[in-house]
Amino acid sequence: MESRIIAGVEVSYLYLKACLNMNAGIKTELIAPCGMNCAICMGHLLREKNKCPGCRDGSANKPVSCVRCIILNCGLLKNNNLKYCSAKCEKYPCTRLKNLDKRYRTKYNMSMIENLENIAQQGIRVFVKNEKIRWTCPECGGIICVHRGYCSECGK
Repeated sequence: MESRIIAGVEVSYLYLKACLNMNAGIKTELIAPCGMNCAICMGHLLREKNKCPGCRDGSANKPVSCVRCIILNCGLLKNNNLKYCSAKCEKYPCTRLKNLDKRYRTKYNMSMIENLENIAQQGIRVFVKNEKIRWTCPECGGIICVHRGYCSECGK
């Protein structure tokens, strides 16, 4: 059986195909301006009551942290019609993004800045495909929560 190396891990094409067909929950609309994949966030993935719809959602159901988010409400993003933080911004990466990135790299082994660089280099569609592969549970095909480190479906 053929395989491919992704993020330093060898994966079979069968598993790869399953990842891309499953996890319809990981989609471009759930990638926040800071590079966070809201689909793998505990608030979106695991919360039963007051489930977070994702940073880009326009509904009133967003947590206060999203409503008040400095990056989501960044004037430079809005004034330059940018969907994501990038080198097109003179303040990139800003202090808020650096702090957020440091916290996520330290606690959850995920980098917002690395995500943003991948989006800039490969485009959002390729980024989302890679996210589906990275965050798909090999046991059941569910989504692995970045904050908890286990699958939202089977708990493994």
